[in-house]
Amino acid sequence: MAMTSKLAFELVPNWEQLPPGYHHRDVCGVAVDSRDRVYVLTRDEARVIVYEPDGRFVTSWGEDIFTPRTHGITIGPNDEVYCVDDGNHTVRKFTTDGKLLLTLGTPGVASDTGYDGSHLDTILRGGPPFNRPTNLAVAPSGELYVTDGYGNARVHRFAPDGTLIQSWGQPGTGPGQFNLPHGICVAADGRVLVADRENDRVQVFSPVGEFIEQWTNVQRPTQIYIDGNGLIYVSELWWRPGQRSYVHGVYKTSQPGRVSVFDSSGKVVLRWGASDQPWEPGVFCAPHGICVDSHGDVYVGEVTYTFGVKPGGVPEDCHTFQKFARRG
Repeated sequence: MAMTSKLAFELVPNWEQLPPGYHHRDVCGVAVDSRDRVYVLTRDEARVIVYEPDGRFVTSWGEDIFTPRTHGITIGPNDEVYCVDDGNHTVRKFTTDGKLLLTLGTPGVASDTGYDGSHLDTILRGGPPFNRPTNLAVAPSGELYVTDGYGNARVHRFAPDGTLIQSWGQPGTGPGQFNLPHGICVAADGRVLVADRENDRVQVFSPVGEFIEQWTNVQRPTQIYIDGNGLIYVSELWWRPGQRSYVHGVYKTSQPGRVSVFDSSGKVVLRWGASDQPWEPGVFCAPHGICVDSHGDVYVGEVTYTFGVKPGGVPEDCHTFQKFARRG
């Protein structure tokens, strides 16, 4: 259990009741709807799996829709389910039972940014939607914000009907520049928070993309979620020795994955889960997606197979999805 004097979380062991015949090497995204049902977006056998709040399996869908490179899932205020698929450069909007309502982007068609598929350094310029998009957030206004990260360096802003309003961002480390914009959320006051993953920071913008500030007390942030009390949860990925941050250079030692909780000003309230034995229950290997339900319980999806199961890494049966109950 991790705690401060006011906030504590405890692992709920064996919460997920995965049906026979199902498995998931990676859980790239997780979201909750208005009934606190939990939607898990998986890779390998890519699908959305839906659970009751107590972990009972409800249904699954999307098996015939997604590529193996699914990336993020968000549920809007009217329970619209948005799924980001960086494998085919699209964002899709569904009903809670998987009926397709809207597609943003042209399936299989990447925008021209110079990216050659090998490394972020080959991104020469920001481009239009999409080149391997990563996550989506719904603003209080109903507008949609999408981070376009693996093959681009931009945030795109759309009207609720999917009409593109504006885009901002270029490759780099300066204000308003990105090296893998990876996660995004919009606060109640309209501020847009972007997880600028390989720059080790969260950038904060106005609703129209004006740079406000940056939070640098994070490592490799992957996704951001704001709960009903205004607390800001950030999942932070593992830096392995030899990997390079665009800001801090090559890491000589392991920097384990973790979850951090911030107040609205960017002050750290709580951190937990960093461990040099990331396969142990209750700590993290590769946190990638995060959400919080109406009770304050936290769900964390991990891309364990992609980032952890390697020579000298973690066992193949390492956790990929964990629930933490709020205590206090």
